[in-house]
Amino acid sequence: MHTDPVMPVIVFSVFLILIAGLFFKTIKQPSVVGYISAGVILGPFGLALLTDSSLISSLGETGIVLLMFFVGMEMCLSCLIAKWRVVIIGTILQIAASIAVVAVMGCYFDWTMNRIIFLGFVISLSSTAVVIKLLKDSNELDTDVGQSVVGVLLAQDIAVIVMILVLQLMGKPEIQLSSILKQFTGFVFFSFLIFFMSRKKEKTDFSYGKVFFSDPEYQVFAAILICFGGATLFSFLELSSALGAFASGIFLGSLKNTEWVHHNLSPFRVVFISLFFVSVGMQIDIYFLKSNWMEVGALVAGVLITNTFINGLIFKFLGMNWKESFYAGALLSQIGEFSFVLAAIGYNSGFISEYGFKLAMCTIAVSLILTVVWVRPVAGLKIKKQDA
Repeated sequence: MHTDPVMPVIVFSVFLILIAGLFFKTIKQPSVVGYISAGVILGPFGLALLTDSSLISSLGETGIVLLMFFVGMEMCLSCLIAKWRVVIIGTILQIAASIAVVAVMGCYFDWTMNRIIFLGFVISLSSTAVVIKLLKDSNELDTDVGQSVVGVLLAQDIAVIVMILVLQLMGKPEIQLSSILKQFTGFVFFSFLIFFMSRKKEKTDFSYGKVFFSDPEYQVFAAILICFGGATLFSFLELSSALGAFASGIFLGSLKNTEWVHHNLSPFRVVFISLFFVSVGMQIDIYFLKSNWMEVGALVAGVLITNTFINGLIFKFLGMNWKESFYAGALLSQIGEFSFVLAAIGYNSGFISEYGFKLAMCTIAVSLILTVVWVRPVAGLKIKKQDA
């Protein structure tokens, strides 16, 4: 018998991910940094054991879907609705402020308006995967700050749709009416679901669900069907699949006796969310980073500082105290995973050169890695728990 050549790669990759995660946890750093580091080592710019970055990215997106599904199940909708001012107004102000900051730089460097808007969009998005992982690890998901930050992240996920449409219009390709109608339908459906579920006083009994899926094997498939069914529906409507998973989670969160869903999908979430961070590490061109470390470092520092102050001032304006405002601002300081998509659109549309595209990719990835270090100085703040 011959050994499958893929098997040693899988074994070594899992071993490296495990060792990297444990190492960073030992030095009191979140496992997220270890996963990204493992991706750098395993990826095309490291040992090149994993070269199909598109496949790893697709698997990583599955992790985001599962993560958002669990957040939806645990989300306090009444708390989210109560913070609508922070969620909606805060997100709009944040995007506008990001574009304004880039516009000031653009005046100095003589950038076009298209490039200014594009770069403003890129830096305004935060990482849903990184921030929610940090909030869950620190048990702050149900705090005032946690609920507000998650609300802004969800609003950003919706805003991405508008951003992509705007960038496509600026790039002047054909815009199909059917796409706009699908997205509008999905947005209306999502809004109705949030409104309807938030008005329910009691959870609906779902005892027959566990009876029907009494076999653990069927429970696994049923849980996957519920989670990815919503994600697939929203993808068909050309919305974020993570948003669809979140909607499925909200629906299940309104039902009783659905603990078996959480139990059966938790192991999958751990595996696939780690793959997401591995995929981020794989996209870091260490040779480009080594040659342009000063530019990348300056951009990352500028992004973290600027986003922290923009978000912090907005949260303060919307009613938080100073400590909570800047803690929330630090949590949202990095550039998010959806900015990888925007960067690709900007490159294909000619808003940035190949050098600018590589610079953007490295800046996004490094900002994700440094989020933990940036947040840590204020992570010890005592956050008042949301009243039940």
